[in-house]
Amino acid sequence: MKKVLFLMFLFTVAAFTAGAQKYAYVNSEEIMKKMPEYKEAQTQIDQLSEQWQKEVEKRKAEVKKMFDEFRRDEVMLTDDMKKRRLDEIEAKEGEVKEFQRQKFGVNGELFTKRQDLLKPIQEKIYKAIKEVAEAGNYQFIFDISNNASILYADPKLDKTETVMRKLGISK
Repeated sequence: MKKVLFLMFLFTVAAFTAGAQKYAYVNSEEIMKKMPEYKEAQTQIDQLSEQWQKEVEKRKAEVKKMFDEFRRDEVMLTDDMKKRRLDEIEAKEGEVKEFQRQKFGVNGELFTKRQDLLKPIQEKIYKAIKEVAEAGNYQFIFDISNNASILYADPKLDKTETVMRKLGISK
């Protein structure tokens, strides 16, 4: 009997404690898109990407030109000359691929630059979210951007605008 009463007491306390927790959510993507710093960073990233993409296209055009010249001259070349020219073309193609990987690859310069530019912005947002959470006594603030797995959220719990005001961003 004592065990049953004790278990009922524990369940009641657990239910009471769980009910006392406060939750909220924000859309950090929406916040970021309205920040001037983000827009500037995105512009820099886009310009850099465009510049490097033009360089890739230029290098690909050089390879195509080399190949076209090879095809044009092929009938006049010895087997040894053909092999040497094809090796040069392959080497140039490899250089283009390596350049692309260095600039656009998983850990390439564009990825690194994006991280460098966006990290201070993300930290600023996190700091504002933390301040809102502490001021409102929220135990959890979820981020609903990037297809979060929250199927429904009461709009009254959305603190996106509160965080934006804390950051000095008007809607």
